[in-house]
Amino acid sequence: MRTTSVRSCVGALSAAAAALLLSAGPAVADITSPSPSASESLAPVTTAGSSFLTATAVQPGQPVQLAGSTGDYLYWSFTSEAGRTDKIAITVTLPPKASRHGASSWAVDVFDGLRRRQACTAGAQTPTAAAGAASVTLGCTLRKVRAWAEPWSGDPLPGTYYVRLAVTELPEQDLGLPMQVAMRISAHDSDDIQPEGGKLTTPLTQPVAAGTVQTSAPPVAAEKEKGTGWSWSWDWLPDLSTRWAWTAVGGVIAAITGVGGYSLTRHPRRRRHRPEHDGYNHL
Repeated sequence: MRTTSVRSCVGALSAAAAALLLSAGPAVADITSPSPSASESLAPVTTAGSSFLTATAVQPGQPVQLAGSTGDYLYWSFTSEAGRTDKIAITVTLPPKASRHGASSWAVDVFDGLRRRQACTAGAQTPTAAAGAASVTLGCTLRKVRAWAEPWSGDPLPGTYYVRLAVTELPEQDLGLPMQVAMRISAHDSDDIQPEGGKLTTPLTQPVAAGTVQTSAPPVAAEKEKGTGWSWSWDWLPDLSTRWAWTAVGGVIAAITGVGGYSLTRHPRRRRHRPEHDGYNHL
C-alpha cells in the first residue's frame, strides 16, 4: 500500500511538471523572440533642406542617408521634449582621393526654435578631414531640455530644433564634388526635469507661413478713363505733413525778420535843399 501511494504521488508530480512546462513554453518563446524597434520601422530620410524654412523633418532614431555635393548647406529639424537629451551623429563619406585637392573642415550646428545656437557638451563639432581621409565623423550632444527657463539664459526648451551640416574650409577646386551623408539622432529620456515651479506654455517653434507660387501673372487693375475736358486736379501737390508745416512757418518767420532788420538798419534819406538866393542876382 505504501509503495502504491508513493508511485501515485510521483505520477501526479510528473504530470503537474509537464503541464507547467507546456504552459510556460509559449511565454518563454514570446519573451525571447526579438521585437522590431521603433527606429527599424521608420523609413530612411533621403533629402535635406537648404535653409531653416525648408529643413527636412526627422524623428529620433530615424536613419538619414542621402547624396549631396560638397559646399552645400544641409538642414534637418526634429522635435524634443522636456527631460530629453539628444545626441546627433553624422558620418560624411568624402569624394574619392584622386579628385580632392586638400584637407577640408566641417561643422555641425544646432539651433532651437528661436534660431538660437545651442552649445554641444560632447562630440566632434568642427573636425578636419585630411587630404587622404575617406570619411569624417561629426557629433553633438545637446544639453538636457528643461521644462522652463529665463528668457536671457538661452537654455534648451521644448520645441523644434534645427541641425545644419556645412563645410567651413575647402579648396575651391573641390566645390561641387559628390559626397554621401549618414545621420542619426538618438534621444535619451530622464525623469529629472529641472528647474521646478514653472512650465513652458508653448513650445519654441517659429510659425512658418509658406507662400504660394504664382503660375500666371497677377491681373492688372484697369486704369481710370481719362476725361476729355479740362478739369482741375490737385494731384501735383505733395502730401501735407509736419515737415511742410514747419517749412512754411520758418519761411514766414524768415521773411518778417528780414523786413524788420532792413527797416532798423537802413540809412535815413537826406533831403536835398534847392539853392535859393545866395545874395547874387543871376541874370
